[in-house]
Amino acid sequence: MKLINLLPWHRENWSLLCRYIKQNRIPQALLISGPEGFGKYDLTKHFAYSLLCNNRREDASYCKECRSCRLIESNTHPDLIEIKPEEGKSTISVDQIRKIVADTNLKPQFEGYRAVIINPADAMTLSAANAFLKCLEEPAERTVFILITAHSVKLPATIISRCQKLDIKVPEKSALLEWISSECINQNQETLINLLKISALKIEQLSDKTTLKRRADCFEDWLGVASGSCYPAIVAEKWQKIPETELLNWLISWVSDLIKCANRIDAKWLCNLDFSKSFQRLSEKIDIKELYSHYSHLLKTQQQIGTSINFQIMTEEFLVQWSRLNGRY
Repeated sequence: MKLINLLPWHRENWSLLCRYIKQNRIPQALLISGPEGFGKYDLTKHFAYSLLCNNRREDASYCKECRSCRLIESNTHPDLIEIKPEEGKSTISVDQIRKIVADTNLKPQFEGYRAVIINPADAMTLSAANAFLKCLEEPAERTVFILITAHSVKLPATIISRCQKLDIKVPEKSALLEWISSECINQNQETLINLLKISALKIEQLSDKTTLKRRADCFEDWLGVASGSCYPAIVAEKWQKIPETELLNWLISWVSDLIKCANRIDAKWLCNLDFSKSFQRLSEKIDIKELYSHYSHLLKTQQQIGTSINFQIMTEEFLVQWSRLNGRY
């Protein structure tokens, strides 16, 4: 894990976490929730690293220099544990939780705390959640569980009730703009802020040029299906390399912008301002009633993410629907 700095809009949240540390009132379980894309994981790591640090600063942040911090930097700290879905899976299994329960029955290897990060917490299966609940009912020595979720309603109420809660809110536009400028990102700032606000982009992706290029390439494919120059089945297969949630967020935002254009809403209200000319052109020849139906289809598909659906088939289905909307079938 890489040592990180706080994002500007986390300062108020950090003040609360800082008090926990300074007053030695560390919760047994902390639930950090809020929309995707605004650094919940970064804030979690900052808190966990600070708990493990041997030489904290005045504001309770980790020092980045002690033995503990060096172990964190090299991904070898024995008291820092992260639970997430195994590769190729979308859920956290009961076996993963049982292993943690067994591990936390032992004392932390160092004198400080042990931090267990569960991300995303709502990915726990029902059996895993039940096993984790038993863990909360029998507190482990000097162990803090930090649960991260963008969908707290998916967690059992029995788990939520046993956690201290910290809600991360969508930052003000001014704060986002200030941070984006500080990161020397000077192009399409308005578009990037809009994409962040609708969770179609994550903070950590802003500096990743491959993500932004993938979005642009995906949009060209989408236009290609509309014009008939790309086949839905081929594009659906190509898109399997794109994370499902990421892809659907993009598609939903594009169709939403197209609906705005079809209803003659000023282009300044579009989310994807960099694609505005394409939306204007498409909106001139599309049936708006069918467009609303297509939008509903995408929303239903989004709700099925994480289930046993065949995502490639689903993708091909809505691309075929999209091509028909544009008179290609």
